[in-house]
Amino acid sequence: MSCTLLSSPLQGFTDFRFRNAFQKYFGGIDTFYAPYIRLNGKMIIKPNYDLDIQLKNNNTLTVIPQIMTNDADEFIFVTKFVQSLGYKELNWNLGCPYPMVTNKCMGSGLINDPDRIDRILDRVHSETDIVVSMKMRMGYEHPMEIIDSFPVLGKYPLKNIAIHARIGKQLYKGGVDLDSFQRCVDHSPHKLYYNGDITTVAGFREMTERFPMIDHWMMGRGLIADPFLPRMIKNDTEEYPEDRFDIFSKFHDTLFSAYEQKLKGDKQVIMKMASFWEYFATPLSNPVKIVKKIKKAKTIEVYDAAVAEVLANERAQHLVT
Repeated sequence: MSCTLLSSPLQGFTDFRFRNAFQKYFGGIDTFYAPYIRLNGKMIIKPNYDLDIQLKNNNTLTVIPQIMTNDADEFIFVTKFVQSLGYKELNWNLGCPYPMVTNKCMGSGLINDPDRIDRILDRVHSETDIVVSMKMRMGYEHPMEIIDSFPVLGKYPLKNIAIHARIGKQLYKGGVDLDSFQRCVDHSPHKLYYNGDITTVAGFREMTERFPMIDHWMMGRGLIADPFLPRMIKNDTEEYPEDRFDIFSKFHDTLFSAYEQKLKGDKQVIMKMASFWEYFATPLSNPVKIVKKIKKAKTIEVYDAAVAEVLANERAQHLVT
């Protein structure tokens, strides 16, 4: 299926370790958006942000860095940093729905302040030559907020606006609002990308039929839950490869090894991997039971045994079906 697939940035999940492991074993993603850089008022780039977008850590990937801010000085500071690494585009996150962000008038909590958005974009476009793209929700309180921002956004040569078809206060609850996304298509002066609940090949086909004008599709939680999905979408098939669980096992071990090198002690590594299993278990036969089993592990040896048992059971289930 001819389309451009993008990896939506998920803080704590889609760092360069995940991106590289994903690309090695699955593929199908054309561009990865790095999780946001956030300064919190201090003009300092934290080492983990630096490490995540260093070109040496992304040399087989197409990556676009992202910023979370409501301040033009911070935006310009991060712009100079990413440009020093060779990046030409910076994505601005106006989509994060979490209260710890939105309560500070950032992420989706900034969408209802077009004047502030205007001031920031004006300075960024006046004082730098960075290409700016946007990642947005349709608002925080209601989906008309983004429509009210379009006249301001239309003043600037934004590369694109990727829209998650929910409002911020929904978090990830409830369904996506496709009627409101259509309203965005009808009113936006910019190229739009779609984001939100792409979790199956059949569902993706339905989305392309409803929005034939959209040719860039962003995947977030669905990509982590089923890393085979992007390639299956590209191949327009709902069939998994016969060695599905062998491929996943190699991917898992590569990801595990990367975090074992980063984190200290069994507990930290297991907690990190358990957060991934909240997604990995989703398409498997008994997600709740699997996650409980993984979370019970207190040592890496017990964790390894639990993962081996889960994959053996899934292989057996797959052979039966």
